[in-house]
Amino acid sequence: MSQYMVEIQLPAVMSEDFTAKIPAQRKKINEMMEQGRMMSYALSDDYSRLWCVVRAESEFEVMTLVSEFPLIEYMEPKISKLMFNNVVALRLPMFSLN
Repeated sequence: MSQYMVEIQLPAVMSEDFTAKIPAQRKKINEMMEQGRMMSYALSDDYSRLWCVVRAESEFEVMTLVSEFPLIEYMEPKISKLMFNNVVALRLPMFSLN
């Protein structure tokens, strides 16, 4: 299974409909992360772009996944296949038996 970076351009002006769909978008992203389909999800400080790292077999599968986003009608995704994606894993602190 490969990993893909999805860069998404968001609208400059967010309508009421867009804003109303944000909770559903967050819920869908959380579901995809729990399923291991979405590895990361980040929003730029100015709300203009999103970045996602997705695990999938093909670019078509990535587009199918992204098409499930409640906000897809407002998004312009660009997909790039990654050679690798190094990340720092969250770890539990080491404990001492002393």
